[in-house]
Amino acid sequence: MNGNRFGRLFQVTTFGESHGEAMGCTISGCPAGLELSEADIQEDLDRRKPGQSMITTSRGEPDDVSIKSGIQDGYTTGTPIGLVIQNKDARSGKYEPFITAPRPSHGDFTYSAKFGTRNWGGGGRSSARETVNWVAAGAIAKKLLAREGIELKAHVNQIGDIEAPEVSFEEMLEHSEENDVRCAHPETADEMQDLIAEYQEEGDSIGGSIYFEAQGVPVGLGAPRFDSLSARLGQAMMAVPAATAFEFGLGTEAAEWTGKERNDDWEFDDEGNPVPVENDHGGIQGGISSGEPIYGEVTLHAPTSIPKSQQTADWETGEIKEEKVIGRHDPVLPPRGVPVVEAMLALTLVDFMLLSGRLNPDRVDDQPGEYDTDYHPSNPRNE
Repeated sequence: MNGNRFGRLFQVTTFGESHGEAMGCTISGCPAGLELSEADIQEDLDRRKPGQSMITTSRGEPDDVSIKSGIQDGYTTGTPIGLVIQNKDARSGKYEPFITAPRPSHGDFTYSAKFGTRNWGGGGRSSARETVNWVAAGAIAKKLLAREGIELKAHVNQIGDIEAPEVSFEEMLEHSEENDVRCAHPETADEMQDLIAEYQEEGDSIGGSIYFEAQGVPVGLGAPRFDSLSARLGQAMMAVPAATAFEFGLGTEAAEWTGKERNDDWEFDDEGNPVPVENDHGGIQGGISSGEPIYGEVTLHAPTSIPKSQQTADWETGEIKEEKVIGRHDPVLPPRGVPVVEAMLALTLVDFMLLSGRLNPDRVDDQPGEYDTDYHPSNPRNE
C-alpha cells in the first residue's frame, strides 16, 4: 500500500491501524540541533486526543508519545526521528457486523474491493485515528518554523449553518482553546455547542469547517505549476479525513468578484519593497508565497459513524440489512480537526522552507563544519 509518506525533504512516513497495537511515524529530514522533547509533541497530541470533552468520542486514549530514535541529549541528530503512540482502548467487537456489510460512506467497501482484505477494527488504516501521527510530526515542524519567525493557528469557523464572524490572528491565539468547539469567537462557540448537542441527542452528526492562518511566511516559497504552494497545500488539506473542500484567500467567493475588485494593488513598504495593499490572494500569487499571511479554509463533512439505522448490503450473504454503528464516535469533526489542519499546514511550510534553502537541511545553527556546539555531546575524557 502506497500513499503513506508526505513531504519532499521533510518526509513523514506513518504506520498503524485504529485498533492495532500502536500508531507511529518516522520523520526524515529534520535538521540536527533542534531542542526536542516528548513534552513538546505531547502538547499538540493532547489537543487532538479523544475523550477531551462531551462533544468528542469517549474512547479513552492517552496518546502518550514515545521518541524511539533521532534524539541525543535532548537535541535532534539529523537522523530519522521515530515516534510511537500506543493504542490503549481499542474495542473491535462492535465492528464485526460490518466485516462484509460496509458502513455507509466509509472506506470499508473501497479498501476491501481494492486489496481483497482490510483491518476492519475501528476502520483500520482508513480511520481518522491515523492523524495522531500527523499531529506528532507537525509539532516538530512547528518548532522549526517558530525559529524562523513563522507562527500559525487554526480555529473552527463554522458548524452546520452557524458561522463565526471574521476574527483576527490574535483572537485566534487568545480564544480558540478556551472552549470545547475551538472557535475563537466565544459567543458563536456557545451557539455551535448547542447545535452539536442537538444532533448528538438525535443520534446524528453535523459537518463544519476550519479556518487556518500562517504569519511570518517569507516571499518565494513554492514553485510554478504542480509544485506550487497552493497545489501542495491543497494536497495536504484534502488528505485530512472527511475533507470535502479546500480554499485559500477568497476561495469560492472569488467567483462573485470582478478582476478589479479582487486584484490587490501594489505600494512600497518603509524599506522600498513592493507590497500588496490588501491580501485577497491569501498570501499566494502564481503559486508562490507573497510574504503576506497565508490563510484559507478546510470543509469537513459530518462524521459517518452514527447510531441511526442505515442500510447496507452484505456481499457474503447477499442480504440488504439495516444496521446501526454502535460505538464511540465524534458527533462533529472540526474541534479535534484543528490541530490536524495546523499540522498539515506546518508540514507543508517546513518542507518548502527546506526546499527553498531558508532552512539548512543539515543543522539548525547553519554552521557546517563546526562540531563545537551546545548540543554536541561532550567528550567524557574532558570532564
